Amino acid sequence: MKFSQFNTEVAYNNKYVLFNALQNHFLYLNPLIKELIDACRAHDDIAGLEKLHPTLFNVLKEKGFIVENDYNELQEVISIREKVDLENETFFHLTINPTMNCNFSCWYCYESHEKNSKMEFETIEKIKAFIESKINASSKIKKFHIAWFGGEPLLYFGRVIVPIIEFTSELCLKFGVEFDNGFTTNGLLINLATIEALKPYPITSFQITLDGGREEHNSVRFVNEKRGSYDEIVANIKLLCEHKRFTTLRINYTTKNLPSVVNIANDFDSMSMQHREYLSITFHKVWQEENTDLQDTVSSLIKYFRSKGLNALVGGLPDNLRNSCYADKKNHATVNYNGDLFKCTARDFTSSSSEGFIGEDGTLVWNETYYKRLDAKFKNKPCLTCSILPICNGGCSQVALENEGKDYCVHNFDENSKRRIVLEKFLKRTSVYV
Repeated sequence: MKFSQFNTEVAYNNKYVLFNALQNHFLYLNPLIKELIDACRAHDDIAGLEKLHPTLFNVLKEKGFIVENDYNELQEVISIREKVDLENETFFHLTINPTMNCNFSCWYCYESHEKNSKMEFETIEKIKAFIESKINASSKIKKFHIAWFGGEPLLYFGRVIVPIIEFTSELCLKFGVEFDNGFTTNGLLINLATIEALKPYPITSFQITLDGGREEHNSVRFVNEKRGSYDEIVANIKLLCEHKRFTTLRINYTTKNLPSVVNIANDFDSMSMQHREYLSITFHKVWQEENTDLQDTVSSLIKYFRSKGLNALVGGLPDNLRNSCYADKKNHATVNYNGDLFKCTARDFTSSSSEGFIGEDGTLVWNETYYKRLDAKFKNKPCLTCSILPICNGGCSQVALENEGKDYCVHNFDENSKRRIVLEKFLKRTSVYV
């Protein structure tokens, strides 16, 4: 027997959290038990542990903290990745950008907004042809998901979104395929007419972002110098929940706007408990923010939001092996408004960065970058010996592509950062925030 390479220990509240990243199991240990495990590890004496504390030994073995000597844990990780990302032929995830234009100009946005960009009818027909090639009598697809992205997708709601949803819905109904949609939107253009138009169709979620409290948000997301957007967006979130549409409110935080975030909770005081069931709130640090000492404040905010009856969660905790990014998966494509193909939606959509194009008959014509992406994982040596590889997975395939040929770590080789992630996962699992 041997100790798993995917064990991590974290001190917490005068005890120790022991986490196995491959099995996703936690043990909460008192110091004496932790010392016993450490002593057996130091002397490579697992047999001694079995004699001294058979109950502990059996628990450690059952939960995967101790494994057989011939068990290749790394190969198990690779096998799981292949099943999740490359071998699932029953589900297809299609992301569609109706436009790259947006009615806001947020300072941190990575997209290059193209004012006159809009999906032409020819591209819409190509997308329909592709969907029909995936959903038919001989298809293995059992579930088809469309994610609406952009730019601001609702700018072309009637022109692009409605025709494609109607077409796909009818096709899925005909062939018994489960169909749903999700929207990433700034929320300003949502209204009762939009909600009614979508009423016949399965919508899993709307994701809408606020950038701090009213004043801070309006300084970032505004229509013009005299018109902010905070109050309208909050009202539209409430409207969605009133109509039983599951909505995720993403709060983007920085050092500057974090003190104002508490006010967001208060602005939902008028919302009924029944409607709050349709609202989830997640906290995400803006990617340009370098301050890493904000987590305690965020944890306190989560606790406050929950005290107000709101379902608040910490966002961005990795589970990148079994729940990998859609861009890592073979059965995913992003179609830009002009027919260019992409995988990652967290980078720009310039034609020079595209990974292919959609053909006249709806065929997805991928280029070399796409095939490199599918083969990009597990080539980074530091990842192969890292204790949190099964949850980090070396980041996403985009990160792997951008660091090709060099050693890298998405956590900057900071072991304390990795332990903090483990602790946050433990706190999330136990619903404890301090």
